[in-house]
This record gives sequence, C-alpha cells and structure tokens, in this order.
Amino acid sequence: MIKVGIIGGAGYTAGELLRLLVAHPQVEIVFVHSTSNAGNAITDVHGGLIGQTELRFADKYDLTAIDALFLCSAHGQSRKFWEENPQPATLKVIDLAQDYRDESYGYVYGLPEIHRNRISQTFRLANPGCFATAIQLALLPLAANGLLKSEVHVTAITGSTGAGVKPGATTHFSWRSDNISVYKAFEHQHLIEIRRTLKRLQPSFDSDINFVPMRGDFARGIFASVYTETELTAEQAVELYKAFYADAAFTFVVEREVDLKQVVNTNKAVLRVAKYGNKLHIVSVIDNLLKGASGQAVQNMNLMFGLDENMGLNLKASAF
Repeated sequence: MIKVGIIGGAGYTAGELLRLLVAHPQVEIVFVHSTSNAGNAITDVHGGLIGQTELRFADKYDLTAIDALFLCSAHGQSRKFWEENPQPATLKVIDLAQDYRDESYGYVYGLPEIHRNRISQTFRLANPGCFATAIQLALLPLAANGLLKSEVHVTAITGSTGAGVKPGATTHFSWRSDNISVYKAFEHQHLIEIRRTLKRLQPSFDSDINFVPMRGDFARGIFASVYTETELTAEQAVELYKAFYADAAFTFVVEREVDLKQVVNTNKAVLRVAKYGNKLHIVSVIDNLLKGASGQAVQNMNLMFGLDENMGLNLKASAF
C-alpha cells in the first residue's frame, strides 16, 4: 500500500483528491493536514465523503511516515512549505500548485501524454494547471510535428470551482448565476507553462497565443475552443491527433460534437478536430478538478509508483 499525506486538505482539489484516494485499492491515507480545521472530521468539510472515511484533519504531520505527499495549498505555499520542512530522500511529492511548474526547480512537469516515462522515474512532480492541460492537449500533436506555423487563438470557459474554495465577488452565486465574463484576457498565468511546453516540442514556434479565459455560470468543467492556420487536410489532421493519442490512457479524439457532460466527474479529455477553410479548429473539454487537477495528480501518482495508470480513476461522466 502507498502511504499518502495531504497538505492543504480543506480546498476543492483536496476534496476531489480524497474522493479518489479513499477508493483507491493501493492507497492508505495517513494524514490530511489543515491548520484551520485541525481536529474536525473530514466529512465536516467534504460532505460527499460521509460513510466513506472517519479520518479527521490533523494539525501535525510526519513526512517520514508516508511514501507520497500531495501539496494542495494555494499558489506560493508549496515553496514556503519546503522552506520550513526537510524533504525525506525517498518521499515522492506531487505539487498541485504552480510553484514548481518551471522544471528548472528540479520537478518534472506532470503531463502524462508527453512525459509518461519521466513521470515514472521522478520523486518530484509539478501537476499542470487546469486551463493549461486543456489547451496543451489541443495543441500537442501539432507542436510535436512542427506544424504550429501561425498565431493560436483560444477562448476557454471554466466553472466556478476553478477559482478555489475561498469565496469572492466573482464566485458568489447571485453574481455567477445566469452570468458570463472575461478575465485576465491575453495574460492568464497558464500561458507561461503552455508556451514552455510548446517551445520544447517545437523550438521554432514563436507566434502569439491569444488566450481569452471566461468565467461560466456552472460549477465544474473547462470548454476550450482553439484554432490556428494549417495546411493539413481535415483527414490528415484527424489522423494526426488519433495517432498521437493512441496510447493515452485518458485523452480521446472523436469525430462528433463534444460537450462538458461527456467529461465532468471523469479524468478524461475529449477532443474534436475539424477544418474550416485554412483554419484547424480543436475543441478540448476536461473536468477542471479532475483531469485539470486531482485526477491528473492521481494518474501521475500511479505512474510514479509503477501502477496501472487507470487505477482508481475509472469514473463515469455525469451525463445527466
């Protein structure tokens, strides 16, 4: 059994992580740390786990008692954590924040569709961002084949859980309901990791990525609409994408319209590729809390410990 600890256990990503790990056949949860909830039952915060766990939040932790540590605190807190705690040499770390996504820090960027072998050998992993995952999956086959020749245009909409559990003006129900808005247009922080990945695959790519993120009036999911110019025919493009993801455990290319309900509550990414004139249009849909966060983290844990990539992640979409 893999003995696991979680830091920052009260947020959405930790809640989803717990939902997956309590049912994982090869995991024992040793501690879930939360300063603000220490002593309280896990189910007091994550009510969906009633009947599945009797664990309580801890105010202390022993990193030598576990095999894997998930860092689920806010961005910036992971670095602070390691400033205050020595890391045991054999401990495998999966950071769900953005602190170590630049691999110069010694962490492997955890996108299994391109880094599966490196993930299986690392002790330090940086989980990708949610928007970054959806958008990169839409572009990886082109970049890997040197086919990104012009600007990339992205409009992507995310559910309210993407903003985290801490309430704010733009997550309040009365504002979010029946509403839609743009934020961080052309300057979202995930552009950094998207561009970094694409440049590694295609060093010649230096065109703009015009990314307009949007807030949706739903709880979870990301719907990304991506297009760029290409000389590929529609048939060539579909074949390119299907071949690239042929061995991917959770990424699927389909030839029908896609929607969020095909992926919400799963670790899947579903892509549709179509050609309009000289434009290649890719729609990429994921659950922001699963393939965009906690599900991908468990997928990476499975790879890091030599387990079946799908273990604990055979989830049905909330289709209705």
